[in-house]
Amino acid sequence: MSLLVFTKYIRSNREALAKEIVDAVIQRMKLDIPKWEEDQAVTMYVELLGFLAESIDEELSEVPSSLIEWSKKNAEMQVTAEGRISEIVLRYPPTREVFSDLITGISLELDLSLREHTKILKKINSFLDVSLTETCITYECLMERYKADKLKEILKLSAPIVPVKEDIVIIPLIGRIDEKCAEHIMENVIPKVSSMKIKHVIADFSGALTIDSYSAEALHRIGGALRLMGINVVSAGLRSDTVLNVIDSTIDLAAIKTYADVKHALENID
Repeated sequence: MSLLVFTKYIRSNREALAKEIVDAVIQRMKLDIPKWEEDQAVTMYVELLGFLAESIDEELSEVPSSLIEWSKKNAEMQVTAEGRISEIVLRYPPTREVFSDLITGISLELDLSLREHTKILKKINSFLDVSLTETCITYECLMERYKADKLKEILKLSAPIVPVKEDIVIIPLIGRIDEKCAEHIMENVIPKVSSMKIKHVIADFSGALTIDSYSAEALHRIGGALRLMGINVVSAGLRSDTVLNVIDSTIDLAAIKTYADVKHALENID
């Protein structure tokens, strides 16, 4: 009978209780969040408290779908903002404390038994456990996708194709030239170049930060593939440290025409 009084109390006061929960968590963690995010959290807790009352009345075991969606949205916001999942995880312990204090106060006010009080807290903790798990799993999935998309964009910028004359293009190699960059060039840049009816390619290394021996050999194979297509490949802008890495890779520099910069390469291409 006491639990029925509790669920009636929750239903009648859930808007005020939800606001109390959000305010308490914000104060305990000294959070500075936008009003829309605070309102979203209040709305979610209103639904959560309503479902808590329903699940106690009807002995339900599942969690509210709104809680799952809210957890996923939290994860999505963190990924979009390039935030850490720890920023979300750290909110759960104080949220549990706030709920524990709230439920304890209501239990004392309504004279609930220890068994009834424990049952309610167990329900709340199970909801929060599911929310935390869903948030972490969604964050990991979205972050992997985000990193993959980001890498694709970076790779596009690391080896663009720049036409300078009707039959000449420059491929500026920018940033760290690693295995992923070499794969991008082989899988995406070379097919584009081959479809452009190009006679000469200038590989410009002046913007390359680093290049290891593996990448040097990969780039050498890329040059070989272009030459097999009848395209003349020359390099420009090789710095001393880059040259040393190329030498370490056992590539024969004498087989590749190399110029100090793009200007000299353009002047000497027939």
